[in-house]
Amino acid sequence: MGEVDFMQEDDIHLETTRARFASVLKRHEELTERLSRDSDKMIFERLQREFEAARASQTQEVCLDSEQWNDGLLATIRERVHMEADRKAMQSPGDAGMMPMSVFHDKITYKVGTKIICCLEGARIGIQYDTSFAGEPREQYHCVLESKSFLEKMTVLEHTVPFFLPLREAENDLLSSNAMKFIDHIGDLLQAYVDRREQVRLINDLYGNQIGELYHSLSYHMIEFFVEDFDCKVTVSLRYADLLSILPTGISVVAWPMNQSKKSPARGKKAKVAFGNNAGPMRLSYAETALRTLSLPEAFAEIVLNLPEALEENAQPKDLASA
Repeated sequence: MGEVDFMQEDDIHLETTRARFASVLKRHEELTERLSRDSDKMIFERLQREFEAARASQTQEVCLDSEQWNDGLLATIRERVHMEADRKAMQSPGDAGMMPMSVFHDKITYKVGTKIICCLEGARIGIQYDTSFAGEPREQYHCVLESKSFLEKMTVLEHTVPFFLPLREAENDLLSSNAMKFIDHIGDLLQAYVDRREQVRLINDLYGNQIGELYHSLSYHMIEFFVEDFDCKVTVSLRYADLLSILPTGISVVAWPMNQSKKSPARGKKAKVAFGNNAGPMRLSYAETALRTLSLPEAFAEIVLNLPEALEENAQPKDLASA
């Protein structure tokens, strides 16, 4: 009786999860359409051109290590962009034909890890974030900061960060108190998002024929998929502790016996051997361990490879006990 109640509760949980992810998928389609609007593309293209122009006009690119990237340097960059803006504002129209004062001042671009920091026109600081996966480059994202004066706090003027990542929350929490931490945090958010997304894309590319259904949130911090390539159905549910994580912490992998009507007689006999006399679900601890320590594609391969052995081991104690 207890096993029946357990199965009913899990069935309800599974249906609730399916409904929740179906709603997420619908919202995902609507928001994806919003992202692809011409205005969003125009912002990205304009900022891309502006960053390219800033790098083309630079007189020096300075590569910094983690220790050199500090609050003092950021203050220097802020001072530089405001001094440049003030000099241009002081130039009279009659000086247009003369060599501008700014040519005597270096135009420096700073590279810190995967971030490129540029001094833009109008007392603005631009940050370009380069993302990658498995050593291959992925998208570039931009964030432009400004302040009315050197003494006033900076704000985010515009950006190309995906709208479902909490940039505004980070701006409110960090930018006024620790601008360097804000800049680094946005880079970490973007790279973690790309990592999670690309892992899901890769398992679809490599194992799509074995995956029955796959659901995920917009930021890929909730992922659920089903594998039906065996004499059972395996449900995998993944939850990430936060949007900076690339490995899940909340993991559930359960093997369910297939409905007899969905199997051939030969497959049904195999399933009975695999699950023994217990028709209830079986938790796959080895799979959960793999998902905690390996990338999603690597863990998926291990789950598929070791599933027949895990099912057989599950059946053996019950067979021996009934002998």
